[in-house]
Amino acid sequence: MTPTLLWFRRDLRLQDNPALMEAIARGGAIVPVFIQEAAGEDQWSEGAASSWWRHRALARLDEALRARGSRLVLARGDAASVLRELIEATGAEAVYWNRRYEPAQVATDRAVKAGLRAAGVEVQSFNSALLFEPQSIANKQGKPFQVFTPYWRHCLALPIAEPVRCAATALPAPASWPRSLALDELGLQPTIPWDGGLRENWEPGEGGAMARLKAFVREGIEGYAEDRNRPDHAGTSRLSPWLHHGEIGPRQIWSAVKAIGRESGVFPPHNGARVFLSEIGWREFAYHLLFHFPRTPEQPLREEFARFPWAEDRGGTKLAAWQRGRTGYPIVDAGLRELWHTGWMHNRVRMIVASFLVKHQRLPWQRGAKWFWDTLVDADLASNTLGWQWSAGCGADAAPYFRIFAPVLQGRKFDPAGDYVRRWVPELARIPVEHIHAPWEAPPAILARAGVTLGENYPRPIVDHAQARAEALAAFKELRRGNGPA
Repeated sequence: MTPTLLWFRRDLRLQDNPALMEAIARGGAIVPVFIQEAAGEDQWSEGAASSWWRHRALARLDEALRARGSRLVLARGDAASVLRELIEATGAEAVYWNRRYEPAQVATDRAVKAGLRAAGVEVQSFNSALLFEPQSIANKQGKPFQVFTPYWRHCLALPIAEPVRCAATALPAPASWPRSLALDELGLQPTIPWDGGLRENWEPGEGGAMARLKAFVREGIEGYAEDRNRPDHAGTSRLSPWLHHGEIGPRQIWSAVKAIGRESGVFPPHNGARVFLSEIGWREFAYHLLFHFPRTPEQPLREEFARFPWAEDRGGTKLAAWQRGRTGYPIVDAGLRELWHTGWMHNRVRMIVASFLVKHQRLPWQRGAKWFWDTLVDADLASNTLGWQWSAGCGADAAPYFRIFAPVLQGRKFDPAGDYVRRWVPELARIPVEHIHAPWEAPPAILARAGVTLGENYPRPIVDHAQARAEALAAFKELRRGNGPA
C-alpha cells in the first residue's frame, strides 16, 4: 500500500484521533505532517500566546511519534502547495486529516480536498474536535439554533461516540523521510522574553492534558458548580488550552466524566459533573454559531448593534489602561494582569472585564476580542467570539446590554477575602478586606498604613460606576430608538 499523509492541525494528539486510526487501518506507511500556513485564519492569524503553546505542543507530538518509530514533518506555506510537494516526494496516494470549523479553514479544506481529488488522490477528513458537528444539528425548522438551552437539550438526546484508543505500537514509517523544517523555523517562539509566566503555569502536550483531566475528575469536578465562579479558588478544570490545541478531545473528557458514575449507574453522577458538561456544551454551541454565522468574529449577530454609539478613545488611552490592568477597579485589574502573566483568565473574571470594557468604557467588543485573541493560550475563535458577543449583548443567547456588572459588587461576591486581587495586584496586598475591592473608599490613614497612594502606585477609578452605567443605558436607549419599538 502506498503511503498516507496524515495532516495534523488542531488535533495534536495520538489518542482519539480518527484520522490517525483510519490511516493505520488503510495500511502502508504514514507520514505525519504539520503545516504552518502563511495566511493563518484570515485576519485571525494565531496570536502570540497561542503560538507559544503551539511550539511546545508540536515538540511533544514529535516526541510521541518518535517513541513509535515515526516523526513529525514540519513545513511552512500554502497548505495545498505543501501537500502536493509531499505527495511528489513520498509517493503518497492518500491524505487524511481532522476537520476544522473556522470560516477560513472551512474554505481551505474545501479547496484542498477538491484539488487533491481532481489529481486522483484519495482524501478523507474526520471529526476529532467536537461531540456534534455544526452541520449535523438543526432546530425543527431546519435552521441553526441561536439559544443555548434548546440546542443543548437537542444534543443530549443524541448518541455520543466513545473515544478511540491508539495502541502503543510502532507506526509504519516510509522508506525515506521527506525534508522537514526545524521547529524553530516555524517562527512560533516569542521574539521578546515575556513568556516566563506561561512557562511557570503550563505543560503543553498530550501528557499534560491527560494529567490535568485526571486531576480535575479526581479532585475538582464534584464542587465545580459552586467553585467555578470563584477566581480565588482552583475550582475550574483549566483544560481549555489543551482542548483548543487538540491535545485532548471532548469525547475523552466526556468519557472520563461518564466513568465517575459507572458504579452508581447515574449520569451525570452529580450536579458538578452536569454543570461542567454543560460548559463543554457551550463550546459546542460556539462552534455551531461560528460555522453557521461566519461573519460574527467581526460583526454582531444582532445586526442592529452595528449602529451602537460607542464612545471615542482618542489616542487609545482607555483601551491601554484596560489592557495593562490599570483601570482602578481591583477585580478588573487582577484579571487583566493574570491574563498577561499566565496567558489565561478565570472565566467569571473574563465576563467582568469584558462587561467593563463594553459598558463602563463603551469601547467596541471587537477590541477586547482582539486582545484576548493575542494573549490567551486558549484563544479559540468560536468561544472568543461567543463570549464577547454575549458580554456586549449583541450575539446569540446574550446577556442583555442593560445588564451591567458592577465590578465592586462582583469582586466582593466572588473574591470575598480579596485573595485573588492580592495575588495579581500586589500593591493592594495590605488593604483590609472591607476596602480591597474599592480602595478609593478607604480612609486616608488605612491607605497610608497599606502603602497605597491613589493616583501614584495604584490608579484612581478611570470611570465612575454610576455615571458609566447611566451613559451605557442612555446609549442602549438611543440604539433602541433608532431601531424602532423593541
